[in-house]
Amino acid sequence: MSLKVDIKSAAGKVTGSIDLPAETFDVQTNVPLIHQVVVAQLAAARAGTAKTKNRGEVSGTGKKPFKQKGTGRARQGSVRAPLQRHGGVSHGPVPRSYDQRTPKKMIAAALKGVLSDRQREDRIHVIDAIAETPTTKGAISAVRQFSDRKNVLVVLARTEDTAWRSLRNADDMHLIVNDQLNAYDVLVSDDIVFTETAIREFISGSKKTATAVARESEIEVSA
Repeated sequence: MSLKVDIKSAAGKVTGSIDLPAETFDVQTNVPLIHQVVVAQLAAARAGTAKTKNRGEVSGTGKKPFKQKGTGRARQGSVRAPLQRHGGVSHGPVPRSYDQRTPKKMIAAALKGVLSDRQREDRIHVIDAIAETPTTKGAISAVRQFSDRKNVLVVLARTEDTAWRSLRNADDMHLIVNDQLNAYDVLVSDDIVFTETAIREFISGSKKTATAVARESEIEVSA
């Protein structure tokens, strides 16, 4: 089963149609799975470089700041203690990795789920070419013919340099190449506009990925 989507020109005329495979654009949306994948993606983007110095790392002498008894104050053993001014920090953050293990099958399933959700709401569009020459105004007009919603995700092929240069300064559009499409970028976008070249390459790549996953499953079962 396939889904048909019209291909329009920059002027808004229908120039043809393309079949979207149901196994990618018409699957059941698994919300908990999508949530897990998106959280993992956002966690992996964290730097994890926060660091504070403990009492062994701050500068200062090991001498007692004042004598043990007779002052009426609480005893102190070092000016580097956490209670002292400029002392070390107790239980402060240390560099760490926030990466979460996310199998490729889960990432692929989450992407298919969000794409299917957008397709069911008629928010996936295809344009034959955004711009023949670098022109920001014309490129924005070509994309905006599909939607006036706030956030638009534009999916381009790696060879479409002219379109990329034309739209890279558009504040309300996010550009991405087809082989880097992910669940988070689709989820935060109201509409998705593919160029014809980009969506054909994406569909072709999805079929290759599905074949590879099937082979891996067969190997696991036989093992």
